[in-house]
Amino acid sequence: MNNQWIALGSVFGFLSVAMGAFGAHALSESLSEKALSVYHTAAQYQMVHSLALVAVGILVAAVPSAAQSGWTQWAGWAFTFGIVIFSGSLYALAFTDIKILGAITPIGGLLFLAGWVCLALYGLKAS
Repeated sequence: MNNQWIALGSVFGFLSVAMGAFGAHALSESLSEKALSVYHTAAQYQMVHSLALVAVGILVAAVPSAAQSGWTQWAGWAFTFGIVIFSGSLYALAFTDIKILGAITPIGGLLFLAGWVCLALYGLKAS
C-alpha cells in the first residue's frame, strides 16, 4: 500500500515525458503558440508533481512515522488529483480551446498547494 505513491508518481512521470515529447514533435505544427505553451505548462507541472508523489512514496516507505501520518496520505492524494485536474484541464484546453476549462485549472493548482502544505505540516509535526 505504501508504494502506491511511487507507482502513481512513476505512471504520471512516464505520461508527462510521453506528452511532452508528443507536444514537441507531433503538435508543434498543429497547435498555436499559445496552445503549445499551455500544453507545455501542463506537462511541466505534471512532471514536478509526479516527482513529488515519488518523494511521498519514498518518505512513507523509509520513515515509519510518515507511514502512519495522515498528512502524507493527504499530500499524496492532493498531488494525484492536482495532476488530473490541473494538467488534465490544460491539456484539454490546448486541444479544444474551450475557455471554461481554464476555470477548472486553479482547482488543480489549489490541490498542488494543499499537497505541499500537508508535507510541510508532516515535517513540522515530525521534528
